[in-house]
Amino acid sequence: MKHRILASTLLAFSAVVLVASPAVAGGVDAEAANALAKSNGCFKCHALDKTKKGPSYKKIAAKYKGKAEGEEKLIKNFTTGPKVKLEDGTEEEHKIIDTKDMKKLKNLAQWILSLDK
Repeated sequence: MKHRILASTLLAFSAVVLVASPAVAGGVDAEAANALAKSNGCFKCHALDKTKKGPSYKKIAAKYKGKAEGEEKLIKNFTTGPKVKLEDGTEEEHKIIDTKDMKKLKNLAQWILSLDK
């Protein structure tokens, strides 16, 4: 009986830790992605769920939902600085993220894509 109570308590505690810790959800380190976006000024043009100068991250996630090339296209935008059309119809070069670490770039792209939920 004591073992069942202990096992149930540990299971419940584990569930609380997983739910309460958004840092790693579905293999994505949200904290690291958010920090990378913040340090590169991404939030000047993008927000999580509202349109600013650029589309919201949720809108970007919805655009690529279910499309295998979504991660690749986001990373290309992060690393090549293509011309992008802004919400007001003007165009400018997308800022290049200041890292060459593919693991960090993939994490950022996966974090953005995970926001479609």
